[in-house]
Amino acid sequence: MSTIQTSMNTISNHTAALQEVLNRQIAGWSVLYTKLHHFHWYVQGPHFFTLHAKFEELYNLATANMDEVAERLLAIGGRPVATMSEQLRLSPVDEAQGQLSAERMVESVVADLRTMVEVVKQGIHAAGEAEDNATEDMLIGFTAALDKEIWMLNAFLGK
Repeated sequence: MSTIQTSMNTISNHTAALQEVLNRQIAGWSVLYTKLHHFHWYVQGPHFFTLHAKFEELYNLATANMDEVAERLLAIGGRPVATMSEQLRLSPVDEAQGQLSAERMVESVVADLRTMVEVVKQGIHAAGEAEDNATEDMLIGFTAALDKEIWMLNAFLGK
């Protein structure tokens, strides 16, 4: 096998790994979107107005990120997961469970955003391995935005 063919096979393997981690992100954003809607609808207490609006802002962010990753995946020849069963199977975050206090909802969102940061970092690494600078750049932008959201939510919690 020639050096060029070996190099092409390596890039192809890296592209497959990148597509896999991007699908995990799509699944995670999808489940988080639904979870944030749950919190948006069911939040109660003295912080209702603040958190109701914040959860809406965050589910809109999840939608935008999910769509951007799916479109990038299509652009590099992948197929985004597009059914709920696939998304639940691949998601690194769990669905909302039961009725939580407003504070527990925020703590859950912080934990989920931290999980998504880790999956995004896996994507950055995979994009680097696949020599896909555009995907790498997109994901680096996600980390900065997510870090800011985590910081703000922790400030709300007094942490």
